[in-house]
Amino acid sequence: MTVELLLALGKSFLFVLAALVPILNPAATAPIFLGLTEGASPATRALLARRIARNMFFLMLGSMLVGSYVLDFFGISLPIVRVGGGMILAATAWRLLTTTHATVDSRTELAESFTPEMARRQAFYPLTFPISCGPGSIAAAITVGVSLQDNRLLISLARMGGGVLALLAVGLLLYLAFRYAQRLLRPLGEAGTVIFLRLSAFILLCLGVQIMWDGVSELVLGLLRAAATG
Repeated sequence: MTVELLLALGKSFLFVLAALVPILNPAATAPIFLGLTEGASPATRALLARRIARNMFFLMLGSMLVGSYVLDFFGISLPIVRVGGGMILAATAWRLLTTTHATVDSRTELAESFTPEMARRQAFYPLTFPISCGPGSIAAAITVGVSLQDNRLLISLARMGGGVLALLAVGLLLYLAFRYAQRLLRPLGEAGTVIFLRLSAFILLCLGVQIMWDGVSELVLGLLRAAATG
C-alpha cells in the first residue's frame, strides 16, 4: 500500500508540473513583470517576486482543491471566467504596449514613487492575477484538481499531496524567474530589452484575446446546442 501511495504521489507531481508549467510559463511572464515594475528598486522587485510566488501558490491551490465547487456555488461557468479574465489580460497588455519608454529623469521619479507599500498593493492585481496566473491557469488548475480525485481516500490524498508539491516547485520557478529577470535580460542591452518587452506585451495581448475568444466560442456553442435540442 505504501508503494502505491508513493507512486500516486509521484505521478500526480509530474502530471501537475507538466500541466501547469507551460501555461504559467514564468520565463515568458518575467519580461512583463519587468515592464510593470519599471522604476522599482532591486529590493522592491525581490519583495514582489516573493509575494507573487506566494499569491500564485495559494490561488492555484485554492483553484485546484475547491475551485470547481466555488464556481458551482455561484453559478459561474468556466467560459465566463475565460471571457472576464481574457478582457483583463488584454487591457493590461495594451497598457504595456502603448506606454512610452522611460527617460533617465522619469526613471528616477519612478524609483522614488514605487515604494514597498505600492508594491504590496500591486502584488496581487495585476502582477499575480492576471499576469502571472490568469484565467487559463485557473481553469487548468480546476481541471487538474478534478482529475486528481479518487474514490479511495488515501490515494486521493496522495495525489493531492503530489499536486501541492508540484505547485511549490512552480512557485519556486516563478520566484527565480522574476527575482533575476533583469539579470537574465541584461545581455540583450537596453534597446534589445525594450524590443523584447514590447514583443512580450503583444504576445500577452494576443493571449488575452485568445482566452476571451475561447470563452465566447464555448458560450455560443452552448447556445447553439441548447437551440438545437430545444
